[in-house]
Amino acid sequence: MIGILGAGSLGGLWGAMLPAGRAAFIARPGEPTDTDLSYRFRPFEGPESAVRIPLLRASDRPELILVTTKAGDTLDALAGVIDQFRVDIPIVLFQNGLGSQQAVAARWPERPILAASTTEGANRPEPGLLVHAGTGDTWVGPLTEPAKISVDSAVARLEDSGLTIHPEPAILQRLWQKLVINAGINPYTAILDCPNGEILSAPLYQSTIDELCQELSELMNAAVQIRQTPDSLRQRIEQVAKNTAGNTSSMRADVLRKRQTEIDFINGYLAKLGKELGIGTPVNQMLTEQVQQLSSH
Repeated sequence: MIGILGAGSLGGLWGAMLPAGRAAFIARPGEPTDTDLSYRFRPFEGPESAVRIPLLRASDRPELILVTTKAGDTLDALAGVIDQFRVDIPIVLFQNGLGSQQAVAARWPERPILAASTTEGANRPEPGLLVHAGTGDTWVGPLTEPAKISVDSAVARLEDSGLTIHPEPAILQRLWQKLVINAGINPYTAILDCPNGEILSAPLYQSTIDELCQELSELMNAAVQIRQTPDSLRQRIEQVAKNTAGNTSSMRADVLRKRQTEIDFINGYLAKLGKELGIGTPVNQMLTEQVQQLSSH
């Protein structure tokens, strides 16, 4: 059995895609464990169906734990439940951005902590409905020393979902590749209140994207020795924005629903890292502050 901590869109997708009886959601302290979570699931292809996922019981012994909470909730959510699981059970983190993963690995270095980067898309357009909006790939790799021997088994268990899973020894580099895309799209969509594709013609985007990509290029080179030119980063960001032109980013959705965004783990993380490395990040700082202002209203 696979335990899933976080019953949002991504957690719901894994719950729906794994074979019946192979997944259970993990209740947080104080939450009841005697009910099931039910929702309608609309797959990328095929008919809609009803899904019913149990909550993990005290007698259950999961072989793998997926953490699909928001980045800002991850450390506290995991701290509230981790003591009920054996120290050798692999834990896979599915958070956006960077910072939350390192915090978890630093807190529990003796545990097999892994991180995942996924291009699967899921959203909840209305209460009780989960939509698998786009298919992609998921990469899984180790963050702590004990996790290195757990990668293959974690990948094998996740493959039962029918989704495409890959082992990735250099998972931090993979997370960085996704981070720069999120940093170049998500805050603009939140500030401009528009779908991904519309940022490309907006004056705010056009006047700041080149400087943003310069910051991203310098940070990647200094932090993880990934050498990519600002021009190549802009091309990648704009290709993804075009490929997902009609999509609403998770950051824009959070602002619209008056929820806390993950800006502190995307552009905020980059601005903080820039200070540590002595690299100027005025555009990352500006985008962070503007999204923070939206979130505080």
